[in-house]
Amino acid sequence: MTGERRINGASPVAAPPKWALPVAGFAVLFGIASIASGGNVIFGGEDARGWAGKAVPAVVWFNFLTGFLYIAAGLGIYLWQRWACWLASFLAISLIAVGAFFVIHVATGGAYEMRTVGALAFRTAVWISIAFVVCKGLNRFKASGAIHETRNNTGVSQ
Repeated sequence: MTGERRINGASPVAAPPKWALPVAGFAVLFGIASIASGGNVIFGGEDARGWAGKAVPAVVWFNFLTGFLYIAAGLGIYLWQRWACWLASFLAISLIAVGAFFVIHVATGGAYEMRTVGALAFRTAVWISIAFVVCKGLNRFKASGAIHETRNNTGVSQ
């Protein structure tokens, strides 16, 4: 069982690579920052909303709520759990979808702050990168590049 560990008696999971801890820490800190910034705009009163300017409410709420998922993903990465790959991938896809919503909002004349463009692009790039490295590290890619489930010799998905 060298290089593997069991969590609560579950099937063995390979020990995380050295880069997993900093990535997990970054994800958790990114989540805390997202909760703080989004929560400040949502719950912070008129001054906070004034500072936010023409922020798009749906994007602000998305930012706030996904902050909790960023923390969960960071925990999954730290524990080197297979579900961390799926959660990071879900976050990347969700950010792409919110980006599409934002583009439509802007294209139809909706008000927005230019910093939202950069923040959304940055968040999307971050979670695409995290999803890629975590899924690759957990061997969730087939040779074709598609994410897949592996099966142990008992036929049970891992």
